[in-house]
Amino acid sequence: MKIIVVGGGGREHAVIKKLKENPKAETIFALPGNGGIAADAECVNIAATDIQGIVSFAKEKAVDYAVVTPDDPLVLGCVDALEEIGVPCFGPRANAAIIEGSKIFSKRLMQKYGIPTAACEVFEDADKALAYLETAPLPAVVKADGLALGKGVIIAQTREEARQAVIEMMRENKFGKSGSRILIEEFLEGPEVSVLSFTDGKTIKPMVSSMDHKRAGDHDTGLNTGGMGTVAPNPYYTKEIAERCMQEIFLPTVRTMQAEGRPFKGCLYFGLMLTEKGPKVIEYNCRFGDPETQVVLPLLSGDLLEIMQAVTEERLEEVPVEFSDGAACCVIMASEGYPLKYGKGYPITIPEDLRDKVYVAGAAQKDGQLVTSGGRVLGVTEVAEDLPAAVKNAYADVERIRFDNAYYRHDIGERALKA
Repeated sequence: MKIIVVGGGGREHAVIKKLKENPKAETIFALPGNGGIAADAECVNIAATDIQGIVSFAKEKAVDYAVVTPDDPLVLGCVDALEEIGVPCFGPRANAAIIEGSKIFSKRLMQKYGIPTAACEVFEDADKALAYLETAPLPAVVKADGLALGKGVIIAQTREEARQAVIEMMRENKFGKSGSRILIEEFLEGPEVSVLSFTDGKTIKPMVSSMDHKRAGDHDTGLNTGGMGTVAPNPYYTKEIAERCMQEIFLPTVRTMQAEGRPFKGCLYFGLMLTEKGPKVIEYNCRFGDPETQVVLPLLSGDLLEIMQAVTEERLEEVPVEFSDGAACCVIMASEGYPLKYGKGYPITIPEDLRDKVYVAGAAQKDGQLVTSGGRVLGVTEVAEDLPAAVKNAYADVERIRFDNAYYRHDIGERALKA
């Protein structure tokens, strides 16, 4: 089989390594991939958002299957375009990817069908939003409606912070069109849980739960990032809570999307808050999370390609989705200064025995040498019998990887271990 994987980050590297376990995956093209992914797939310099370029390449190479992982191409209709030329895909069509593409759409969907979530107000006018903030309860959560590279959510502790967030989004166009409409939500408290799931629009099979660490600094300080590390499973997500989520959130979401004429086929990500009143949805994503994928897929004991094809062919019910009993920890090694300004072009040294445990996100090839090219450079994942061992081993690996200006958090998994 010739397979395309659209995207070029650590998540895509994890997907590609897992797909390679199936002998049918003879040739994997990464569009665009990166310098580290090049060791596991043939990288092609076509941007993930270049839908026409992706379609032309798929035609030219007579591709058998495509996996579209990032949010932008999904929302732009990459799956629709590939299916139109007869290429079967893993990933939702654009009319289903809107569940992440518009937070207002997903919020109204949850309100309409009684899926538990935070209360909120929607604004299309900055003056009205600012007036509302004069009396809104604090902390307030200000969200851009559209995609914003994971940075369109501000948790404002003060009215001034909330006002600033509204002004940046709606008047200064910090996120372009994505911030032309916003939501102001109630602040929910409790442990956060990420649950990725396979769904073919009818059946839903959740993956092992995980815990992300979004802030740049130790002990959840500093700016929000795309994620500085993850652990799986999440100890707060008990069997009882999992069953409640299945009945109150997961199944109702799949059924409501079907009822709305937007069947969701692919990976549906649930960002949950376990509040005193029960689990509530913070956000939906229309794809694998990053870096959650880097701990979830190494624990998958089944065949990823087989599962993905079952999703595409709407026969997920027939295929087992099972995970090992162990635990996994991923520590992100970033460039000093991320998520703001950082240097690039520093040579990366990865010991040979660690290459299977490293998922490369922001690196390029220069004169045969892997060099840094992004804020999040790579993720180091260890799987072990339990979480303490996985965390310890991941940090031992990190100490052996070298590049100038390397930065990482020292407390990934700490909250989970305390739980």
